[in-house]
Amino acid sequence: MSDAVIFAENDDFVSIGDFERSLSWGAEIEFEWKGVLYGVIRYGTDHKITIYQCGHPETEKVCETAEEALEYMAGEDRLRDVITQVRVVERTI
Repeated sequence: MSDAVIFAENDDFVSIGDFERSLSWGAEIEFEWKGVLYGVIRYGTDHKITIYQCGHPETEKVCETAEEALEYMAGEDRLRDVITQVRVVERTI
């Protein structure tokens, strides 16, 4: 079995591992799910991951790991269940 990294032709995620890898590399991500925009960033001295619905700071969740970020609820859907179906608007890495 190959350890090759597979990328989509666009910036969409092809797997949960693709999402986790992007965050480990420090990616800033904006994605759309069911007409709603979300952001994911890693920052600060502890390099924690923050995920949120754009324009709604009350939805912000700070996570220690990408695994924890995958538990974020994007509307009624857990991110883990839909990450390969979201439309990535922007991904820095």
